[in-house]
Amino acid sequence: MKEKILALLRTSSDYISGQAICEKLGVSRTAVWKNINALKAEGYIIDAVNNKGYRLVGEPDIVTKEKIEAALTTSVIGRELYYYDETDSTNIRAKLAGETDGTHGALFVANEQNAGRGRRGRAWSTPKGTSIAMTFLLRPDVPIENVSRLTILSALATARALADTAGLQAQIKWPNDVVVGGKKICGILTEMSSEGMDIKYAVVGIGINVSMMEFPEELADKATSIKLENGTGCDRSKLVASVANHFEELYDAFVKCQDLQFMLDEYNSILVNKDEQVYVIEEYNRTEYTALGLAPNGGLRVKDKDGQESIIISGEVSVRGIYGYV
Repeated sequence: MKEKILALLRTSSDYISGQAICEKLGVSRTAVWKNINALKAEGYIIDAVNNKGYRLVGEPDIVTKEKIEAALTTSVIGRELYYYDETDSTNIRAKLAGETDGTHGALFVANEQNAGRGRRGRAWSTPKGTSIAMTFLLRPDVPIENVSRLTILSALATARALADTAGLQAQIKWPNDVVVGGKKICGILTEMSSEGMDIKYAVVGIGINVSMMEFPEELADKATSIKLENGTGCDRSKLVASVANHFEELYDAFVKCQDLQFMLDEYNSILVNKDEQVYVIEEYNRTEYTALGLAPNGGLRVKDKDGQESIIISGEVSVRGIYGYV
């Protein structure tokens, strides 16, 4: 019944009376009132005026498979789509599919995940209705050493999508964080399964903070959300689709070129610490460099204090700004 009342409200450009709803649906005024209140409890904003009726003013940000599919413009990525209101981890779901007959380009999306993790096994919680947890399952036709470049593609795709759907000018902290205002808004985790030197599959997990208004004390100066930055948040379904749309474009170019030369200028224009002093941290060693920009192989070009240039490859290496996170 709620769905039918909601459909009437969506198609009406003005107030629709309770009596009209009763007549169209063949229900009592009491049933209409109860279902209107149930919709309000779910986050729908419905204006009720005596002698005029009801008018739908706003809708909650509910992610659905149908809404994501309606916003996709891809040929392959996301065309096989799995949506979970709650799951352990979209990366886990994608890896299980990868071990069987999961299709290249399949997209796994969750409204809430309770066993997500980030780089180096750190926990990545996705509270219900506040974030995006999404994972691409890929069977890339590239050399095994090039798989880590999928993280770079995903970061740029996410930065583009944040501009498109949330009006945010994001930057990238190499290799796997997207930041806004110097704080992390998105993390990316790429994992791979191989047999010898042959790639069995790869999964790219992307977690985006959307509507959180506060973070634990230890993260408050390092993390942010779309709503904290733009004041309104965004349509999560459209953001998921936008990330997928941009990712497919970048992925196709990468597979064709086999390196990242085609996107260097765009990536480096939003690299948060380009031409800045950074520490490269590997186990217990910390070395100071100047970050010069992304290299075609996906590494970070750096220059040491003596002016010697080299390329840092991601893995167990961390990059930190001299004065903080970025």
